[in-house]
Amino acid sequence: MRIIVIGAGKLGYSVAQLLAQEQYDVVVIEKDEARREIVKNSLDVLTIAANGASPVIMKDYRVKGADVVVATTDSDEVNMVACLLAKANGVKYTVARIRDTDYAKSTVFMHKNMGVDLFINPEQVTAIEINRILMTPSAMEVEDFAEGKVSLFETRMHEGSTFLGKTLLELDIPPQILVAALFRNHEMIIPHGDDVIRENDDVYFVGQREALQKFTKQFASTKNKISRVMIIGAGRTGRFLAPLLERQGLFIKIIDKNEERCRLVAEKLEKGIALCGDGTDIDLLTEEGISEADVVICITEDDKLNLMLALMAKHMGAGKTIVRVARNEYGNLMEKVGVDVVLSSRLLASGEILRFIHSGGVVSVSLLADAKVQAMEIIVAKDSYIAGKSLKDASLPRECLLCAVVHDGEASVPSGATVVYPGDRVVIFLQTEATQKVLPLFEGR
Repeated sequence: MRIIVIGAGKLGYSVAQLLAQEQYDVVVIEKDEARREIVKNSLDVLTIAANGASPVIMKDYRVKGADVVVATTDSDEVNMVACLLAKANGVKYTVARIRDTDYAKSTVFMHKNMGVDLFINPEQVTAIEINRILMTPSAMEVEDFAEGKVSLFETRMHEGSTFLGKTLLELDIPPQILVAALFRNHEMIIPHGDDVIRENDDVYFVGQREALQKFTKQFASTKNKISRVMIIGAGRTGRFLAPLLERQGLFIKIIDKNEERCRLVAEKLEKGIALCGDGTDIDLLTEEGISEADVVICITEDDKLNLMLALMAKHMGAGKTIVRVARNEYGNLMEKVGVDVVLSSRLLASGEILRFIHSGGVVSVSLLADAKVQAMEIIVAKDSYIAGKSLKDASLPRECLLCAVVHDGEASVPSGATVVYPGDRVVIFLQTEATQKVLPLFEGR
């Protein structure tokens, strides 16, 4: 499969990097020579110096007839024109990044008239993810699969946890739940029964949604309960997020230096407050009750500023801190210094794009642990390798773990004797580099 990525900014680079890791044939089109050189020197992809929305480049033999075009430039208009031209030149599927909310409201029209198959808004995707995490206060990551029948829950093991020092076999876990993965010292471990839970491990639980909801209550405490949220940054993500959280019954204060941004978000709030001011002003933060905030969410456009704001919030007595980063490499640093949740907009958006590219039986893709691991929901194809086999006979690669099976509408955690049938929905954890090795086992021959 040949995939054309137009634009080598943060999102375009991430998408190209992930696709290259999965061993797709990737071509990156970027007119800015500095950006193109970075891609050329760091990724195993072909690069072309050109305007991705040019009719000429779309007729280039390296582009014409590609399987997918993903347009991720900073311009919504360029992205849509590129997709239109791509379809006119035989490209099967197109993806466009859009940021303008007016365009976001017209996606049905644009899909019908411009042939764009998927619109992706990283800011909106990020806001939805933050909302999901806050609705499960003890979680660092929450995902739903199989139309809500299966859930994923990530939490960090702190001092005092009854899980510490125990092997997975020794854990008191309901049979409808399993430990799907451990993230330790920046390494993802696909676990076995004799693996031991250690302090500061990030543990991923997967299982039946109802059972997992009951199970996760043991990780919650009164300090996890959320009612007051302070958001620093009223950019696109903030303007999506603030009204979304308010609809969940939370009291919102959002701070930004830009008057126009504050006005736009204030129009969307009923009880929440939009404050025009400097989020680094300690007097302002003190006056507005940062010490009483259950969560402080730092989503300015500056990663370094977000880190500083989160540390200030912690120092001043705030409960939980959430930071949005543009550069993935900052994520590990932030977690080391005590930021509770770090989210990458481009990884979240890349996961949506990957799900679309895999298409076929792949229903959803979640990128975990800096995209080293993926959680995938797949519909088992009739003529796939695994269909009709028990897991013990399937001999799946060690790089993947089948965590859940939904058969005839019922979700279960599989055992070696579990038989996977055509049409079943399965949730698997797999190392990103093994994607092309694992996916064909579930998709058709």
